[in-house]
Amino acid sequence: MNDVLELKGKRFVQASKAGSGGPSMNSKKTVTSEQLFQLREQINRIRKFWQQEKRTFDGILISVYYNKIVAKSNRIAGLFRGKDSNYAVVGAKFNGEKTKHIITYFLDMEDLDKSMELLLRANDVIRSRFPNGIDKTAFDNREIMDRIPFERFLITKSVFRQVIADVSYIDSFEVEMAMRQLRQSIITLYNTRTDTKMLFKDLGIDLLNSRILDNQTVFLDEDQLQILFEKAPYLVAMATEDLLELSPADFIEEYQQGTLYMPSPTIEPVIGVIDTLFDKRVYFGEWVEYHDMVDDNLPKTSDDYRHGTAVDSIIVDGARLNPWLDDGCGRFRVRHFGVAVGSRFSSFTITKQIKEIVAGNRDIKVWNISLGSNQEINDNFISAEAAVLDTIQYENDVIFVVAGTNKPSADVIKIGSPADSINSMVVNAVTKSGLSTKYARRGLALSFFAKPDVSYYGGSEEQYIRVCEPLGEANVAGTSFAAPWIARKLSYLIDVLGLSREVAKAMVIDAARGWNERPTPEEVALYGHGIVPVKIDDIVHTREDEIKFLVYDISENWNSYNYYFPVPMKDDKYPYIARATMCYFPMCDRAQGVDYTNTELNLHFGRINNKGKIEDIKGDKQNQDDALGGERYFLLEGEARERFRKWDNVKYIAERPKERMRPKRSYDNKNWGMEVKTNNRLDPRDGMGIRFGVVVTLREINGVNRIDEFIRSCTLNGWLVNKIDVQTRIDINRKVNEEIEFE
Repeated sequence: MNDVLELKGKRFVQASKAGSGGPSMNSKKTVTSEQLFQLREQINRIRKFWQQEKRTFDGILISVYYNKIVAKSNRIAGLFRGKDSNYAVVGAKFNGEKTKHIITYFLDMEDLDKSMELLLRANDVIRSRFPNGIDKTAFDNREIMDRIPFERFLITKSVFRQVIADVSYIDSFEVEMAMRQLRQSIITLYNTRTDTKMLFKDLGIDLLNSRILDNQTVFLDEDQLQILFEKAPYLVAMATEDLLELSPADFIEEYQQGTLYMPSPTIEPVIGVIDTLFDKRVYFGEWVEYHDMVDDNLPKTSDDYRHGTAVDSIIVDGARLNPWLDDGCGRFRVRHFGVAVGSRFSSFTITKQIKEIVAGNRDIKVWNISLGSNQEINDNFISAEAAVLDTIQYENDVIFVVAGTNKPSADVIKIGSPADSINSMVVNAVTKSGLSTKYARRGLALSFFAKPDVSYYGGSEEQYIRVCEPLGEANVAGTSFAAPWIARKLSYLIDVLGLSREVAKAMVIDAARGWNERPTPEEVALYGHGIVPVKIDDIVHTREDEIKFLVYDISENWNSYNYYFPVPMKDDKYPYIARATMCYFPMCDRAQGVDYTNTELNLHFGRINNKGKIEDIKGDKQNQDDALGGERYFLLEGEARERFRKWDNVKYIAERPKERMRPKRSYDNKNWGMEVKTNNRLDPRDGMGIRFGVVVTLREINGVNRIDEFIRSCTLNGWLVNKIDVQTRIDINRKVNEEIEFE
């Protein structure tokens, strides 16, 4: 087998984006005078509503019902606050059919007045010059536009064009009213730039600081909820019941533990575990540093120690307990934080604790969470628990491995929080033969994101997972017992082999996906990107007819590019098919609803043609730079999300293996290139400093091993090529971590 190669020493070049081409009208719509009049009347009604409403904040909320899933460039940019309207977005969701955006803005009353005036002026132009309405053909016709005396209508041409472009994507304006919910809940409010405690005080609700997660998310009891929904239902962006249940796991047979010998821990990596309680009397107790975070006044039973202890046994000694799953990763130490007792617990309390736990244990890179909700996730917003995990991972160099949650009953189908965490590695369970288990639940998250990320063996009637509990060994099944195996692999890649979390996550997903370019939506919902190989060797090595290499860098600008990948040739052609997997950890904003990830990194990889452009292996023509000779290319937002995973933080691009494959032609530039294009929904600074990791695989179509030629060519091109030599990395890790005694 070939070693995976790490390429270092040639940084990605950072380049800014050329100017945009101005507003673009919806090609499928004709904007009429009647539509402009109706939209103006809707804004006027909303204006009157807010004038009469006794609100406790300055400003107003208004929701725009778009007529499609809109790209950031097609959001309002002429009405409301013009180009700055995007900064006023406080929520986004889909309609019931998930075919259109509903985006909520927080504005001043003056913004509504300005919008009404603009619609009136634009309507004057339409009635005078376009009595049958204006379509995209006329909109883009410079001669027609230049003949209009805009000064007579008290509006400039550029403003008129932007207002018409805005309207072509809009169905209507409304004020959203949340559905009444009267069970104790985690409530997220729209951001009205008002202190939450003062806002609730004005509503007659006395809110304790301990009930506030952040300035928008609070925990309310039933009486407080009733007051809120009676006085200000328009403030509620999202609501979920707080009392969660530990998603069930099957525990089969138990018997007294034998006298298993365990050596004392030395320099093994530490994995953080946040779970139920841990019993220190088990045979591997010395390997677990335990912190009980549960209030001493709460009753604790023996059952409260089973789940957490079982999870730890897999992390510490799973390979010996389950020889069929011996991954070659060895043993791991655990720092365990017991945060829950019983099968029911407050997710609000645990969420606050997780932030404190990670902040106080910055030496831990990999965290395992096998707790989950019995409730299904919402299609229009990420759960509060998952959002906290995503924020922690954006702000810290850590990764969470989260169980995909189990079915509490046959009528619960979708995964539960926090398995909708976008930055986390979410793991579903399969049987020993690789089929989905009867208890596995389904993604996707926000109707789009591939959750779960991957699948692994979680136990079933075919072959259970053997664990250690306080009373002895047990055979178990559940996603809770699949996740720790992936935590082991990630910790091995990060803590032992020294890879970044971005590269480690990409390697695990790439190994699970392989060359399966097009799994069905049903497969993605159940298995994610696929089943991760058991052996770590199958992740850090590759076939002899494949070249697999890793690159990583930081995005500081719109285009981060590197055109120095010297792929070996045969007869002046490239006898390969290629794939690439990229992972990154973006800033996320729960208030943005379905538009949750703030930053999009778009991956392009392939040959460099004679125009200096990359011939992308996926055929992706998004983000072409006109100034560099790129063709103007339009792609619908919905299609970009489906075909190229736009806004997803995991990118997989690949060529499909075929029975008869031909080598690719070469161009004047014999190198291949990689570009990572960065787009931001809100603040352009959100994407600055985001690290990305990419795993590239080249398969030689004739079965020839060309890795030595590739290493030689990379060295001549200025790359530092490091083989991921496992034994060498283990020796280095041992040397770095050994204690030195001074005489």
